[in-house]
Amino acid sequence: MDPLLLAALLLGVASAVALILWSRLDAFVGLLAGALVTGAVAGVPAAELIGHITTGFGNTLAGIGIVIAMGVMIGKVLEESGGADALAKMFVRMAGKGREDAAMTATGAVVSVPVFCDSGFVILHPLAKSLARRYGKPLVVLSLALAGGLSITHHLVPPTPGPLAAVGLLHADMGTVVVAGSVFALLLVPVVVVYARIMGPRLERHLDPNLVGAGTAAGDADAGVPLTADGRPITEEPADPRVGAFRALIPLLLPLGLIIGQTVSAAVAEGTAVAEVFAFIGAPPIALLVGLVIAVYLLPAKGTPRATVVGWLTAAASSAGMIVFVTGAGGAFGEVLRQSGVGDALADAVAGWPVPMLLVPFLIATFVRLAQGSGTVAIITAATLSAPLVEAGGIEPTLAVLAACSGSFVFSYVSDSYFWVVTRFTGLSGVPAMKMWSGMTTVLWLASLPLLGVTALILG
Repeated sequence: MDPLLLAALLLGVASAVALILWSRLDAFVGLLAGALVTGAVAGVPAAELIGHITTGFGNTLAGIGIVIAMGVMIGKVLEESGGADALAKMFVRMAGKGREDAAMTATGAVVSVPVFCDSGFVILHPLAKSLARRYGKPLVVLSLALAGGLSITHHLVPPTPGPLAAVGLLHADMGTVVVAGSVFALLLVPVVVVYARIMGPRLERHLDPNLVGAGTAAGDADAGVPLTADGRPITEEPADPRVGAFRALIPLLLPLGLIIGQTVSAAVAEGTAVAEVFAFIGAPPIALLVGLVIAVYLLPAKGTPRATVVGWLTAAASSAGMIVFVTGAGGAFGEVLRQSGVGDALADAVAGWPVPMLLVPFLIATFVRLAQGSGTVAIITAATLSAPLVEAGGIEPTLAVLAACSGSFVFSYVSDSYFWVVTRFTGLSGVPAMKMWSGMTTVLWLASLPLLGVTALILG
């Protein structure tokens, strides 16, 4: 690889990581700074460099920004309407007595498709505590099962922001990634359950009663009532859901069905009227818009004020904003890599490495996750740096997305906000907390490797 282009790549990535880790700036600014450093070192004229950044930012968000916003809004309505609780209780009834841990994992896997995993854990953990008390199950087992279920789809299945951003950055087919990510998640569910059953009972004796249910907020000091991250009191057992489980599933499954329908119809009925219809209604922005409209009018309790629902959507837009910005910054960085020649040089150099190509995005995501903690940032960074390999035909786009997402599982620890949500709500700290959650995520990271190998054989 040309020394100048290699220096541009290394200095750009180092600048981004350093700003994210050691400054008061976030990933959005860090990725933009990395793009600027890469372009400047590579010798791109200043005016052209700014043009590449704005073009990459705009093109990326044109394809994915609306989808991220819609997905987060659907999740917020599901959360506030009680739909998440309804799904949890449905899965517990379906699983039956003695399999509550499997039910909690399944619940987490479904709920986390549109709901951020930390919010999902806050919402559903009171149910885990109730089941532990009612059936004499170790709390750590049920907490681990819930947290793991939430994590696998959060890392693998669009419209969760990380995988969704990777789809846009790598120009993969959304429907194919939804199906493949769902299969990955389904195969990883037993891994979560087995790890919870093995590790949970061993950690139960380390529970700190002063931490159990304490969450991420200090709680109400006078009343002794623990609070969620947004200040709501956490009860011992959730109230009966205000919405049925079937109704809660519709805004989740319908958009995913439309997106998958677009992919299938394009493959088997190309040029027909059916394919043309699905090409429109199955386009991710339209499919998720349909899901949002259904969620808004189907899930809130009768008589819910319009201002309340608008408030939910406003809060969702606020939480989605930074994900959108970081995704756009990743697109800007990727455009600079392409236009400066760094991307092509990197692709040529990596082609000669004695490792399978699919490990490149996997390892990049692994290193970024270990360096700064955020799985979403790790996925976006890995997708950004892997885009030249995909464009050069070295990796199939869907496989590259799955590799980046799988690499981001590794070793969640103190720099990951979800680590604190899971361990503090459960009531663990120190080494037991790391055995609980850092161990779980690392096992999922390892378990995803053979799945990637099989997928590579299928997709080529």
